[in-house]
Amino acid sequence: MVKQRKYKETVKQIKALVEDENEIIANLANISAILKQNFDSFSWCGFYIRKGKKLVLGPFQGKPACMKIEIGKGLCGKCAAEKRSIIAPDVSKFPGYISCDSKTRSEIVIPIIKKRKVKGVLDIDSRKLNAFNKDDEKYLTRLAALISKIW
Repeated sequence: MVKQRKYKETVKQIKALVEDENEIIANLANISAILKQNFDSFSWCGFYIRKGKKLVLGPFQGKPACMKIEIGKGLCGKCAAEKRSIIAPDVSKFPGYISCDSKTRSEIVIPIIKKRKVKGVLDIDSRKLNAFNKDDEKYLTRLAALISKIW
């Protein structure tokens, strides 16, 4: 329940911040900062932006990350290719996992879709195994829908 309440408050905070702002990079930067600040279990939080057949690193909070990921490769690329969220409870068991931080143990990736096209993905890592579940997916999918409206 605590996590759900925190998500509700976070989505409300983000909505208030971005609803009258149309600068997408500024919005993504603030969203990643808010998410990282509000959830102690998030070791990395950010966005990859689709540019043709690749995802290019966008605004994020955390350690340096992979600059480009091919659509279909790794968690982020698979999420973009399949237009669906992916939860990896243990990244070491995900076939083709692309490791940017050797301490990452679990990850969730949510597509940001506008007019049936993937604009980018929201990628969140944790140093804990099994850090993400259906509640995370539910609230982060709501956040992705909000982002798609301002993109």
